Amino acid sequence: MLSNPFLFLLLRLLPASLASWIGGRLSVRFARPRMKLRDARARANLALLRPELTEAERERILTRRWENVGRTLAELANVDRLVSPRHVRVLDEPGYRSVLEMPGPMIFVAPHIGNWDLMAAHLKDAIDRPPLGVYDPPDNPRIAAQLKKARQSYMGDAITGGGGAARAILRHLARDQAMLYILLDERRDGQVWFPRFGRDLPPSGNLAFALKLARKAGARLTPFYLVRTGGPHFELHWHAPLDPGSQDDETMVAAMDAFLGKACIAHADEWLALQDMDLTVPNHAPVLSAAM
Repeated sequence: MLSNPFLFLLLRLLPASLASWIGGRLSVRFARPRMKLRDARARANLALLRPELTEAERERILTRRWENVGRTLAELANVDRLVSPRHVRVLDEPGYRSVLEMPGPMIFVAPHIGNWDLMAAHLKDAIDRPPLGVYDPPDNPRIAAQLKKARQSYMGDAITGGGGAARAILRHLARDQAMLYILLDERRDGQVWFPRFGRDLPPSGNLAFALKLARKAGARLTPFYLVRTGGPHFELHWHAPLDPGSQDDETMVAAMDAFLGKACIAHADEWLALQDMDLTVPNHAPVLSAAM
């Protein structure tokens, strides 16, 4: 959808609910049959993470997962229309507001659940903090350009990895009440390293980056995620901020891992990285008693 400007424009012109539905149908009907490797990885990982489910139950989860992928892409054309209480319900909204109004910089961390772009847009709209998002661009330059253009319209600035990125982010976090948005479950070296699901894995990738930034900038870490409740409607779940001034890295990682790991299993039908992990690799198999 992102590589087709005409389709992207058409989705923008349609009502947001209809555009979302079309994206879901296109993904299940056309994308899933063409992405057999990703579908097979998601199926194998789901069997390991949810062994109590029947084959039929897992198949329904996988179908809903492909629908969520398509809806999320289609909703990218209408993110600004979805940033409203009609589409996003915040659990314990007064508590969430008090978190957003805390002094000092804040780093919001999340997995790819529900609609992660809407989550960033809703965060930017919720409070007047200077925003910055960190993301890895797609390999296709046309898709990367379209994605960057769309994300800048609601994320403010968006930065990718590379030379000078860390210095630029630290300069941003030095601003009054600056906020940063990082997705922790990126694919790296053919594997997703977070959540750990009981695997004995040290912090690495975006997780390690977020911890270092928090310590250097004195920024609180706030885990949160956005789960789809039906069509283009969502609930925002959040965890109390983690303070590097009073908590060590191990404590903060354990809290993020427990909160976000449980969410990834509970909402596997909306978790994008289910297709990117390889839990069948020795030393990367989940330890379910620890994960749950």
